[in-house]
Amino acid sequence: MRLIALVLCLLGWPAYANDWDALREPGAVAIMRHALAPGTGDPANFTLDDCDTQRNLDARGRAQARRLGEALRERGLTFDAVLSSQWCRGLETAELLGLGAVEEAPVLNSFFRDRSTRDAQTRELRAFLRQQDKRLMLVTHFVNIRALTGQGVGSGETLVIRMAPDGIEVLGRIRIEP
Repeated sequence: MRLIALVLCLLGWPAYANDWDALREPGAVAIMRHALAPGTGDPANFTLDDCDTQRNLDARGRAQARRLGEALRERGLTFDAVLSSQWCRGLETAELLGLGAVEEAPVLNSFFRDRSTRDAQTRELRAFLRQQDKRLMLVTHFVNIRALTGQGVGSGETLVIRMAPDGIEVLGRIRIEP
């Protein structure tokens, strides 16, 4: 299996090895891009309080979120808090994980439409993470994860991170196919 992953990497193809054990590291935080919600961005008539105006999870995305939650529970991985952006696709993903009560966290909201808030919001998220001593599951958006870690993620993909003296350390990634 490792040889196959190495060959795929050498060919430039992503090779996904789920790093479940990274979640057991001291200070580890799971930061997940919401599950599959086909499309890009949100419709022009987007309203935060109205899911009918947003890009939402489809059946594959809902199944993807449930499978990730099941995989985490099967491995005995638990979280002290589950936080999500206020977008409906984030909240639904967080709920479907079935890992506990979901709290809305505006610091995880997407800045896709207004990139001028990127730096300030990313600083706010870093400051938030530095203050935490809980094991967290965060559900957010591609742009937020990219700004925080410098790495892209697919729909439903989770990075395992922790705060380091010089920023964010990526410990691993977990991907459940839609």
